[in-house]
Amino acid sequence: MKNKIKDYSQLAKLRLSSTVVFSALVGYLLAVDQVDFKILFMLLIGGFMVVASSNGFNQVYEKETDKLMDRTKQRPIPAGRMQSSEGLLFSSILGLIGILILYYINAKSAIFGAAALVLYAAVYTPLKTVSPIAVFVGAFPGAIPFMLGWVAATNQFGIESGTLFAVQFLWQFPHFWAIAWMLDEDYKKAGIRMLPSGMKDEKTAFQAMLYTIWLIPVSIMPFVFPYIGIESKLILTPYGALSILLMGVYLYKKSALLLKNCDHSSAKKLMFGSLVYLPVIQIIYLIDKYVLQ
Repeated sequence: MKNKIKDYSQLAKLRLSSTVVFSALVGYLLAVDQVDFKILFMLLIGGFMVVASSNGFNQVYEKETDKLMDRTKQRPIPAGRMQSSEGLLFSSILGLIGILILYYINAKSAIFGAAALVLYAAVYTPLKTVSPIAVFVGAFPGAIPFMLGWVAATNQFGIESGTLFAVQFLWQFPHFWAIAWMLDEDYKKAGIRMLPSGMKDEKTAFQAMLYTIWLIPVSIMPFVFPYIGIESKLILTPYGALSILLMGVYLYKKSALLLKNCDHSSAKKLMFGSLVYLPVIQIIYLIDKYVLQ
């Protein structure tokens, strides 16, 4: 039983799913003045199930390619510890229940949750062996959780939820290209194409830096909104905006280092830098709202 639970945890990518759901939690807290713990609980559980379901479908589809890569060959399905039909059933049940829970919150939350599931499992996953555009497609479902928290709280999609979506959308490019750089040899064994130029070169590094540059102004847009006549419930004080700007500079330096050196060590630094960047700016958003405003 212990081993079976471990296999299901690997299928759902338990740690990754929990990390993604953190974005939904922050999005919800940014949207509300008073927490409805029932809605928040359903958001976290429903969101977790949808993300876990997406990860499960991904592994069912990629069982043959996973066998070819050192990083993935010990996953439960390619290692033979779980049948594809079992993984498919588990993922289907999780996804259905997760979407139903989100629907209980509001229909928009369910629609966005279902869209994330379909895009990730049915579009992004097959594209990984076809074209590097898979990263662009995969960034859409990957950006939904941050926005989903706001939609669950307000039942509205507007400039606020769009901004949260844009932040997490742009962040994914330097993050995943840094990972793809580090794992390029392993990916090539399975015919997976993730780097924008197809190679670990200056073109790929420049793309990572370019998206990082775009990320910086988008992340501080809530500070700018009042000055350009846009009404928004998502705002930033000068202190919050400056803190996020400094984090942007920090991430930019990591991406610039990769462009300069084009090596594994710099890619690793960018990957870890991106892992620090997103949760830190999300926490800054929260501190800015609940402490500084």
